[in-house]
Amino acid sequence: MAFEQLLSGKLLREFETISAMVKIYCKAHHKDAACHPCSACHEFIEYAHIRLDRCPYGQEKPTCNKCPVHCYKPHMKEKAREIMIFAGPRMLIPHPIMAIKHLMSERKDAPGKPPKSHSNRHQRLNLNDKE
Repeated sequence: MAFEQLLSGKLLREFETISAMVKIYCKAHHKDAACHPCSACHEFIEYAHIRLDRCPYGQEKPTCNKCPVHCYKPHMKEKAREIMIFAGPRMLIPHPIMAIKHLMSERKDAPGKPPKSHSNRHQRLNLNDKE
């Protein structure tokens, strides 16, 4: 199933941003991955996709560094931090609009406690149950 079929709106934009960052990181650190992410980076992209789909904030999701809910496992959180620190400043050249939108969303405060069953996954499952 294509990644984009599960996510929409702000979550899809967040996924596209992290995917672009992973590609920049992978291209610089894993020389054998010229145009596609290596298997380890592809696994990270899949993990990020699952975490975004299950984010308790749903479409109201803050950026990860402002979020009070830690949904990544510790080693994946460290990997995400490493990728973002490296690729974040380098995003301005290949993806200037995406980088600026991400910087703008980082300025917003995190919302309070997320509503129950507000994640993208819950919304999708509830929609399927109604049909």
